[in-house]
Amino acid sequence: MAVRPASGDGVELLKWGSAAIALAGAAVFLYGLVFLVLNFTAFIELGLSRQLVGTSAAALQAENPTLYNYISHLQVNLAAFIMIYGLALAALAWFGIRRGQRWALWTALGSYLLGLVVALPIHYVYGLAALGHVGPFYLVTVAVLGGAWLSYAGMLKVRG
Repeated sequence: MAVRPASGDGVELLKWGSAAIALAGAAVFLYGLVFLVLNFTAFIELGLSRQLVGTSAAALQAENPTLYNYISHLQVNLAAFIMIYGLALAALAWFGIRRGQRWALWTALGSYLLGLVVALPIHYVYGLAALGHVGPFYLVTVAVLGGAWLSYAGMLKVRG
């Protein structure tokens, strides 16, 4: 059930919380866009180095062009999914959470946490958790968790 009162502390909390989550979604979208551009300009992902990966784009392309193309196609498709998710997260915040719709809050929070729990640990397992690579998602996590907390508190106040 959507709640849309004119004013009050709860509405202010909803505004701030949903804005934080929408900003997080925009940041995720931007990260995906950078990821896409880097695939075609530097090949190696944001925050990773040639030394960390163990080769350069040119060396990999010369050694195994099929593998290079395979990795590139994975990176392009992953960039698309990152951008799609960023857009969806921002839309959930702006058009659902801001209006007091709990389903939108739980969808945004649950989907973000699921992605984080699945994607983050493997970076540490494989030694790819460079701050420039995973660091932006720590900031996004703070925005999503803080925004979810503010939004939920706002929903509770609005509903009384």
